[in-house]
Amino acid sequence: MCQLSQKLSQIAIIKATVPVLQAHGDTITKTFYENMLNAHPELNNIFNTTSQITNRQPRALARAVLAYATHIDNLTKLTGAVHRIAQQHVSLFVQSEQYDIVGTYLLGAIGQVLGDAATPEIVDAWTAAYGVLAKIFIDTEQQLYKADENWTGWRKFRIARRQKEADDITSFYLEPVDGVVPLPKFLPGQYVSLQIPVPKLGYNQSRQYSLSQAPLEDGTSYRVSVKREHDDELNIDGIISNILHDGYKEGDQVELSHPHGLFTLDPSDVSKEGAPVVLISAGVGATPLVSMLRALAQPSSVKRPISWIHTSRSRTKQPFADEVTAIAEDIKDRVAIHVHLRQGLDGEGKPRLDILALDRERDLFVHNRRAEYYICGPERFMLELRAKLTGLDVDKERVYLELFATGEAGDA
Repeated sequence: MCQLSQKLSQIAIIKATVPVLQAHGDTITKTFYENMLNAHPELNNIFNTTSQITNRQPRALARAVLAYATHIDNLTKLTGAVHRIAQQHVSLFVQSEQYDIVGTYLLGAIGQVLGDAATPEIVDAWTAAYGVLAKIFIDTEQQLYKADENWTGWRKFRIARRQKEADDITSFYLEPVDGVVPLPKFLPGQYVSLQIPVPKLGYNQSRQYSLSQAPLEDGTSYRVSVKREHDDELNIDGIISNILHDGYKEGDQVELSHPHGLFTLDPSDVSKEGAPVVLISAGVGATPLVSMLRALAQPSSVKRPISWIHTSRSRTKQPFADEVTAIAEDIKDRVAIHVHLRQGLDGEGKPRLDILALDRERDLFVHNRRAEYYICGPERFMLELRAKLTGLDVDKERVYLELFATGEAGDA
């Protein structure tokens, strides 16, 4: 990633604002979103309304802005976050001209919240800094759009089949309305953005869902598996997931993006032959990992020992139970399955999954320096597991997390 093309004095000013961002970052970003979306309601199609209501998106942006200011003199530290966020932007078809709108309202929010403390020097420094960051994202995203070739806008798909996977999780098998197949290949672990209109809001909303089946040879369909979301703390239902569960039946249409994402496993990578794979998930976090599991079970894939570790609240909440069992039966000589239900089959409550209680060789392969770990679930779950694995002397670079939130997750 290129370094900041700014005067040293401006870089110093940006770094000096770090304490200010720590104190006022959430207020700045909340003000930014309110002002921008009031002035440009068409951008509601891009931004997650539920995350605005819960303040998750403003908090996440504040964290990202703080990280940028902290590392303004060494932007290479942000390379991973930039590439991950760019993947998300392209899956939502963010356009280069929209960066000017974002810049105007972000800088305006800084001035509005800080008042007289936002001196001309601070505003000038942040204007230059934002310009550099916007160019980094625009250039990165243009390369991704080029790779997507002819699929650079929303594409209509028909729901060919619905299948219940658990009490609150349903799979949707989606076929392109235009009939153009094969669909682009994807790597297990990638996601698509799914967009539908929300009548009560008066605009479209999009959500990113992992592709939950391995790429098909004939490329005729994609599968996403959607959990009916509800925020217990705030008593808020997920908008899109509930509409899909309650209102979308076979034959109805949705719109999809081209597959994207960096949380991936390449089942054809011959350099990984014999290297163990540990797939750890909680609840609906199994969606990208079941795609990986099925891909690794295909005859054309490299042969790798696999450990499938999953936790759910109960058997009725456990997704893909029968599917995972069937896959494991086909490759039983190289797969170990460990399922932890917090409410056991006897109805008794159990403690949460503790990977330290698992067999460190058969289940975790901790002494194999080639073993790789893919973890998907709530962010706290993922960070705690990564910390436990690194505590067992597993290299952090071999532990992969699926992070949909904006900004870089911290260490547990």
